[in-house]
Amino acid sequence: MAKQAKPVEQVDSVIVRFAGDSGDGMQLTGGRFTSETAVLGNDLSTLPDFPAEIRAPAGSLPGVSGFQVHFADHDILTPGDAPNVLVAMNPAALKTNLRDLPRGATLIVDQDTFTERNLAKAGYDTNPLEDGSLDGYDVHTVPLTTMTLEATKEVEGVTKREAERAKNMFALGLMSWLYHRPTEHTVTFLERKFAKRPEIAETNKRAFQAGYAFGETTEDFAVSYEVKPAKLRPGTYRNITGNQALAYGLIAASVKSGLPLFLGAYPITPASSILEELARHKNFGVRTFQAEDEIAAVGASLGASFGGSLGVSTSAGPGVVLKSETVGLAVALELPLLILDIQRAGPSTGMPTKPEQADLLMVLFGRNSESPVPVIAASTPAQCFEAAIEAARIALKYRTPVYLLSDAYLANGSEPWLLPDVNAIAEIDAGFTTEAPAEGEFLPYVRDDETLARLWAIPGTPGLEHRIGGLEKQDLTGNVSYDPENHDLMTRLRAEKIAGIASDIPELGVDDPDGADLLVLSWGGT
Repeated sequence: MAKQAKPVEQVDSVIVRFAGDSGDGMQLTGGRFTSETAVLGNDLSTLPDFPAEIRAPAGSLPGVSGFQVHFADHDILTPGDAPNVLVAMNPAALKTNLRDLPRGATLIVDQDTFTERNLAKAGYDTNPLEDGSLDGYDVHTVPLTTMTLEATKEVEGVTKREAERAKNMFALGLMSWLYHRPTEHTVTFLERKFAKRPEIAETNKRAFQAGYAFGETTEDFAVSYEVKPAKLRPGTYRNITGNQALAYGLIAASVKSGLPLFLGAYPITPASSILEELARHKNFGVRTFQAEDEIAAVGASLGASFGGSLGVSTSAGPGVVLKSETVGLAVALELPLLILDIQRAGPSTGMPTKPEQADLLMVLFGRNSESPVPVIAASTPAQCFEAAIEAARIALKYRTPVYLLSDAYLANGSEPWLLPDVNAIAEIDAGFTTEAPAEGEFLPYVRDDETLARLWAIPGTPGLEHRIGGLEKQDLTGNVSYDPENHDLMTRLRAEKIAGIASDIPELGVDDPDGADLLVLSWGGT
């Protein structure tokens, strides 16, 4: 690419949002912009936003897909609320996102898509590019589609429709110039992605390069911007989403505990990518089971725990509701089990692709009778890794099911992750009972003096045979008991065990700028 010739303005942070039809490639565009931003060393945080419909009608409001990336020369914590730049690929994208754009912000639109038909689909009575309603913004009307077709017209073997679909790469090229993002990695990415159709790769490369060249030569953009690298802790970083971090954390917990990892799951947004990610790592002894429903998934996971594995089940709110009976069974059996609730907007089906943190009371109290369960909530996409390890540690140490809360924002959002020293991650003692008692029968509900966790023996171990089930257990023996005094004792022991986890919680981390007078407490991704 040619050397920058226009003035360059230094800024400390920028929030960019790409928005268009779900078929316009906004997730790919945002993902590539994020990758190039990570290469430059900026701190970043992303928020993909896509429709729940598999393929909403083109140009409709429900079909708008978006990707927001916040990048800075300093430590940032969120993808931001109000974008500094909105790239709108059609009228529907403009209408659904304009309310978030502050006055004075930059607005880049594909003027070719503002036809009468598309305006009507988006609910516009007049063309906002002409009626003065956008006068408070720094508007750049760019014929993205026309220039993409012009830049790619000499590529043979590509239809007009295929060429038009490369307009997202034109927009990416323009934004790469505007914010000094490197281009070499994107060119290589396109060559690899479309290796089986080199003509499509060439089309996208030409559109990308044309967008960059347009930024350099047009008088519509008089200045470009530079965000210097952030001062991050030294080490090797990679960009990671929350669901990827959860998957890697579960694998780490499996390795550190010496237990094979078993995931029982039924596909559900936004948790499915954990199942997909873990299925790629059979080399770590991971077993993934896509069940026929949510109840079967968690039942299989609890069975795996009984058999000596690290049992995990993933879902979102509607699925977690269905798992509650089996979680209650795990409470009675006092076996380790991880339930990952990747929260989304509800109630019922709700808004499957939209984030919400509203399941806390459900996971705390959504079971019958007295059945306390500890709950851990991840705070950032990268911190999901540590949260998964901690959830596994508590489940194994205290012989209890543990809820781990994430949400759609953490699951799909990404940020730089400092690769940990795996040798520094503490070992997790599964604490199996492996030998039969010298005298008398095996008593599975004998408890540890400190944690009150019961003994855990793998079924089939000679001399350690014992009864399990959902009926109340007799203290020590685990036999069925209907004695009210025993029930009172077991209820109190289970509650005391969970309450004792509080003594195992590390000191609260406080972000305390000098002279602060107000402490704000929060949980999870908020």
